[in-house]
Amino acid sequence: MHLRRPFAATAVAAAVLSAASTLGGSAAHADPPPAAAAHSQRSCAHTTGDVAACDAVVRTDIVDQFDPPAAGNGTAAPAAQGLPAGYGPSDLRSAYNLTGLGSAATVAVVDAYDDKSAESDLATYRAMYGLAPCTTVNGCFRKVNQSGGASVYPPANGGWAQEISLDLDMVSAICPGCKILLVEANSASLANLGTAVNTAARLGAVAISNSYGTSDLADSTYGSYYNHPGIAITASTGDSGVGAGYPASSAYVTAVGGTSLRRDSSSRGWAETAWSGAGSGCSQYNAALSAAASFTTGCARRAEADVSAVADPYTGVAVYDSVRYQGLSGWLVFGGTSAAAPIIASVYALAGDASSVNYPNSLPYLRYGATTVNDVTSGSNGACFPLVLCTSGASWDGPTGLGTPNGTAAF
Repeated sequence: MHLRRPFAATAVAAAVLSAASTLGGSAAHADPPPAAAAHSQRSCAHTTGDVAACDAVVRTDIVDQFDPPAAGNGTAAPAAQGLPAGYGPSDLRSAYNLTGLGSAATVAVVDAYDDKSAESDLATYRAMYGLAPCTTVNGCFRKVNQSGGASVYPPANGGWAQEISLDLDMVSAICPGCKILLVEANSASLANLGTAVNTAARLGAVAISNSYGTSDLADSTYGSYYNHPGIAITASTGDSGVGAGYPASSAYVTAVGGTSLRRDSSSRGWAETAWSGAGSGCSQYNAALSAAASFTTGCARRAEADVSAVADPYTGVAVYDSVRYQGLSGWLVFGGTSAAAPIIASVYALAGDASSVNYPNSLPYLRYGATTVNDVTSGSNGACFPLVLCTSGASWDGPTGLGTPNGTAAF
């Protein structure tokens, strides 16, 4: 059994990128010199049992900073003056070799509680990066409660509001032509979140992102919520290193791990290592994926992760969230596997082939190859045995799975 380790809210790293230029939104920026330290905190408190926590991690030392600095008070700046700290759409699409804008397919994000500013914050993000408006009026954005209603919403929650902003912005960044469906569960119980997943499936989503988790649980209890053949359902593996968690350990989802993402001088222009916080491990309860049988996972049962994307908050993504929580609001830098789950869900939507995502999760294993993913071969998320569960290497490994997207061919 691999136990989850608590996330270090104020980690100190010797090789962290500088706040002013490390995380700039333009892919044309050069790598900056390292900074002495950086700080972050979870948006949601850790949980166990049948109540989930969001997996968003927010930087506390980068708030409303632009690269280059904007004129005035820095709380808002047009793209012509500068971009917020944190990777933006052009960076992420470059890193993962994504070229299409996406059709009008619907990507759903499932979260707990209500974010009253979700649509207006989404508009701010999309305007900053020159993306077309995505609103209720033009039919691009839709917000519903867990039953599908649009008149009565759950109570507000600042931590989950940060998660919602992160999810909506990542869908916008990866698949700017996709429609976005936000389904808000009444609470963070798996029963309510699962009901929201069922609603998202019923309302026509081709991909559903779940950026939350709790301790490892059995599909015999909650799996029916995530069993939607023909719909790509992603789940973040968590931010506490080695130790399986649910719903990422479900046999019905694509479990999404995390990387640290930096520019380099390679032909790709980017380098990735396993993020030290990315969740990984073996489920105690759920069946192994038959599609993964040819890979060495060290697990007799379900192994996680399957694939991955950027999750390190110190190489994090730009997000706009106006709901003040724990002293933070405005343009923020986020990480956590909460960022990676909607990125991968949106890649599935871009691929336009979600009908092939069937239990037991044949994609991306079915189309795995040297040119379909970026294999992440270095980095670790803790100590474990066998080492493949916590140490990155060629082919499959726990923290990063098969690797990160190289276009949409694997999806």
